[in-house]
Amino acid sequence: MQTSGFTSAVALAGCAGLFETQTTPNEPPLVENRPDAVYYPTHTEGMEMAGMAKQGRWRLGLMYSFPHRFWLMGGGTAEQQEKVTIEDGDDVHLMATVWDAETMTVLPAGDVRIELSKGDWSDTRTMWPMLSQNMGFHFGDNMGLDGDGTYTADVQVSGLSIRRTGALAGEFGSAATLSTEFEVTQEKLENLPFEELDQKKGSQGAVPTVEMDMMPTSTVPPKADLPGQFIGEQTSGDAKFLATAVKDTKMAEETYLLVSPRTPYRSYPIPMMSLSTSLNRGGESVFDGTLKPTLDPEIGYHYGANVSGIKSGDELLVSVDSVPQVSRHEGYETAFLKMPKMTFSV
Repeated sequence: MQTSGFTSAVALAGCAGLFETQTTPNEPPLVENRPDAVYYPTHTEGMEMAGMAKQGRWRLGLMYSFPHRFWLMGGGTAEQQEKVTIEDGDDVHLMATVWDAETMTVLPAGDVRIELSKGDWSDTRTMWPMLSQNMGFHFGDNMGLDGDGTYTADVQVSGLSIRRTGALAGEFGSAATLSTEFEVTQEKLENLPFEELDQKKGSQGAVPTVEMDMMPTSTVPPKADLPGQFIGEQTSGDAKFLATAVKDTKMAEETYLLVSPRTPYRSYPIPMMSLSTSLNRGGESVFDGTLKPTLDPEIGYHYGANVSGIKSGDELLVSVDSVPQVSRHEGYETAFLKMPKMTFSV
């Protein structure tokens, strides 16, 4: 898990309610003929650190930016996506990152629900799990506010249902509520940066990761830092898949087959998909089964299974049974949709 420098207002890739309309710049039109891959968005936006909170090992960072478009995954194809556009009354895009204080591991909590209040005004929203190019995995949504002032945010985080190993085993099974206060003003919103990427927009690539000191970013280890025998690397839907076989580990009774998908350019984990595998030896299958989503502080978010062993000459077939259902910011919405099977030769 990498942690890098953070300023209170930073560039974020990606308008208005009780704030003046000049507060939020107009989003440029989407690029025509976007590639079926990760691409540079039309623009980057600034964001402000609103507040932080803690309870036990739970940690929360809450940020806001201009409201902007994003895409929900209603199924496995581009036709099943739902584009969320900026609506009248949207004042900010709220973002939340949840992590473990001891291991600095970003936690893909199942549900994050936020209640904002200011005096007699309040609004409650379940935030969407999201991928963005310069934040990686987080939760977010567009929301309206009640003008300038100080807001209280009560954020309910559900317990994790995903398998957890290492120092995360047995932790974060119960829900928590984390609270913080923050001030929003029209002046702060007007001072957020906004930059159009005229030269790069639509070309394959990704904007840099936001630099942070105060909270971690969801990344996965490079090839050299993955445990076990390296099997190979394949690409499907512009996502990279690295596979290893790990012996003598508490994660499996025999050999742990580990598959680590990540985004190109930034190596963010890709959650919320279904993977299965078939291990063939001498023309016969020696394992057919599901790769289970797993969160480990050293390996990050990955998919794995216990197998009897892997030998030279084996053939490993990995299938994406359900593409990632995580919502996407601009630049990711056309990637990770058409994901053919992958074959690894041991």
